[in-house]
Parts: sequence; structure tokens; C-alpha cells
Amino acid sequence: MAKSDSQFSCAHSFSRHLPEKIVTNDDLSQRMDTSDEWITQRAGIKERRWVEAPMTTSDLGVQAARQTLQLCENKPVDAIIAATLSPDYNFPGIGVQLQHKLGLPHVPAFDLRNQCSGFLYGLEMADAFIRAGTYSRILLVGAEVHSTGLDVSTRGRDIAVLFGDGAGSCIVEAQTEESLNYTDSFTVIDSELHSDGEFVKELWCENVGSAHWPVRVDAEMVAEGRIFPQMNGRKVFEHAVKRMAEVSLSLLTKHGLSANDVAYVVPHQANLRINQMVGKQLKIAPEKVWNTIEKYGNTTAATIPIGMSHLVEEQSLEKDSFVLSCAFGSGFTWGAGLLRKC
Repeated sequence: MAKSDSQFSCAHSFSRHLPEKIVTNDDLSQRMDTSDEWITQRAGIKERRWVEAPMTTSDLGVQAARQTLQLCENKPVDAIIAATLSPDYNFPGIGVQLQHKLGLPHVPAFDLRNQCSGFLYGLEMADAFIRAGTYSRILLVGAEVHSTGLDVSTRGRDIAVLFGDGAGSCIVEAQTEESLNYTDSFTVIDSELHSDGEFVKELWCENVGSAHWPVRVDAEMVAEGRIFPQMNGRKVFEHAVKRMAEVSLSLLTKHGLSANDVAYVVPHQANLRINQMVGKQLKIAPEKVWNTIEKYGNTTAATIPIGMSHLVEEQSLEKDSFVLSCAFGSGFTWGAGLLRKC
């Protein structure tokens, strides 16, 4: 059921929570054969945040969510959508933990496993629920703890240096022009999502999984490092640049827009060079590509809401300004979302 002409989905109250512990490139060089220069040139990362025990993914998500709820005066939500590739446990996901820790009894909680594209998949899902009239105020959270699942040694450095921990959140709510009263509100104009499972093994964490029997993990898998993420960096880089630019242009063209109409692009934060190349293909001025990777690294499903929270804090966006977001990640999955400042 389509929403009425006067009602629309509004994303607002973007918030973030990062662990206190800062891990610099120099810190990592004490644990593996790497350097600040190597990491900076390769990925544009200078530091990242890593949790300390007993902090978990759901704990980070709860902290971000509480800030979001406070910004909207703790108005009740009627659904939770949680995106993560690093839940506290193999199952269940973190959605029910957010529901319980936030004290939201019996609110339905959905978990998404779309990795770096998770927040955009969640945004489209939330928008669809609101368009259908199923829910009216949805808490959308992206949260990750990578640090406890990385091979922090020279063997695993190609991936270990890239990832950080963090969480971001927002509310996606049914609104009308008359009811709108949030200063950081964005109309959810549209989104476009894709996937291609042909490339599953180019960026994946093989174990622990049900594909292995009679046991899901054994000493050999651990010794070989097959319990840690693996990536074909060259192929992922090439596909990320191509697909993020492609889907962004497709979404802009669909709505009769060009790069000149976009105030900012808030891309997924996997690699600074990827974002720079996507910006060039979109013909977006470098200063309009909003990056946080230098101080946070790749926080997968959390990167876009973290970036949006910084954007609304640090920039004064005019009414009707367009913000474009795009992401690419494991699966492969990719997508773009278009927002307009209310």
C-alpha cells in the first residue's frame, strides 16, 4: 500500500557511539609488520576504535540508540531493525538484545546480514514498512565489533588494519509537513539495492558455518586462520568503485538529478581511495565526499549512520539539500540511498 501524498518517510536523530580505546597505525606496527605510511597510503586510515572487555556489539548499538531516542524525546518506537555482521553470539542476532536492553517490551526486532551495505538495506526496509503502513516509527541501528575477530598479526594485516568498532543509529518515521519538528530530518526519497552471490568467496569469513561437518570448527581451521575474514583486495576494490558509482548514477538519473544537485555524498567507509575514485566518477567535488575513515576505519554497517551523525553536527544544510549515500560489501551487495533535507 503506497503512502499518501502528504505522508513520507523521514530519517532523523542520527547518533553514534565509538569505544574509548584509540588504536593508531603506530600501535599496530608494534604487533605486525606494517607502518603508518603503508596503512595511510593503502587505505587512508590513521586510527580506529577497538572495544575493551566486556563491551559487545549490542552494547555499542544500545549506546547509539539511547542517544537517538533522547534526541526524539524518547517517543516510543514500534519496530527495531538491526544491521551487523558481528553479533554478540552465533545466534540470535542483536535486534532482540537491543529490544531488551532499551526496555522496549515486545517490540518486533529484525536482523539484517548485509555487511557493509546493511544500513542502506535497513533504510529501504524501514521505508517500505512505513509506506505500507505496517509501522510508524522504526529504530534503525548499525553496530559492529570487528576487533575481537581479526588476525592481529603479520599474516592477517591486510584485513586487520582496515577495521574498527562502532555503532550508529537513527529513527525512520512516518511524517507529514505539518508534523515535522526535527532539525536534522531527511526525507527518504528512494533507494536502489543489488547483490551478486557469484563473489561470495572474494570477501568472506568461512568459519564458523554450517557448511562444515561433522564439526563446524576444528583445530586445523584455527591453525590455518580460516576463522578470520579473508579478502581478494584487488577484486573487491575494482567492484566497489564500479558498483558504487554505477548505482549512485542510476539513482540520481531516476530522479532527474546530477552531481551538481547533491550537497554531500556520505559513502561507506572501506577505503579512502575507493571513495575518491567514486567521487571522480560521479564528478562530485572532493570536499562534498564526506569521509570518516581516517579516524574510525571500516565499521561496516555502522559507517553510514556514523558519517551522517557527523555531517548533521558539523555542516549546516539548507532545506531541500540532497544527500546521497552509497555502499558496497561482502556478498557482493551494494546500493545507494537518496535523502533530502526537510
